[in-house]
Amino acid sequence: MPLNVSELPLVGGHPALDLVNTLERGGNSPPHDFLSDSPALLSWSVRVGMISDAEADQVARAWYDEPAAAHAGLTAVRDIREGLHLVLLAVNTDADDDTLAAGDTVAAGAALVGLHERWSGAAARARLVLGSSQVRLAYGTVPAMLVPDRTAEAAFDIMLTADLTRVRRCPVPEGGCGWLFLDQSRNGSRRWCRMADCGNVVKARRLTERRRAARSSPS
Repeated sequence: MPLNVSELPLVGGHPALDLVNTLERGGNSPPHDFLSDSPALLSWSVRVGMISDAEADQVARAWYDEPAAAHAGLTAVRDIREGLHLVLLAVNTDADDDTLAAGDTVAAGAALVGLHERWSGAAARARLVLGSSQVRLAYGTVPAMLVPDRTAEAAFDIMLTADLTRVRRCPVPEGGCGWLFLDQSRNGSRRWCRMADCGNVVKARRLTERRRAARSSPS
């Protein structure tokens, strides 16, 4: 049975990468979407720190009063998720992974256009806020659009401020899950989403295979 969104490991190192990981893409089974409905989206948004508990209450009331806005918010977040996934795969192609080697730069370009449109809408609803040392752009001034606007902000942030060459994909060909994460290790050698999960599973399987091969080989 798949985990629910409250149990989903947060391994991305950035909310935008954790967003991409809410759709399982590795393995042979059909993809499982952890953002199954608007309540799941709201729960996930609080969990990753994209919105506060108080803001979640505002969003919940707005979505309860206007169910169409809840559906639109979920659709927008899923669109941002898929667009960002395409862009990140195009930037970080692993020649050993067939799914990445076949990355379509045309599709990634179209995804960038879509992401820019989502961000432009979010920026149009944002406002300038005077802080103690700087002026910042505060996204999410409209409760019904708060979650997709903050999601667009997160996608914009990782694309423009992160070192995208440090974005890794847990290697599916080697038994990994396909989740994306930001490699923050000093020498850039991190391979697995979590060593305690995919890394140890693959290591255990390889050990079993070596032992089986040793038993079957002539003495």
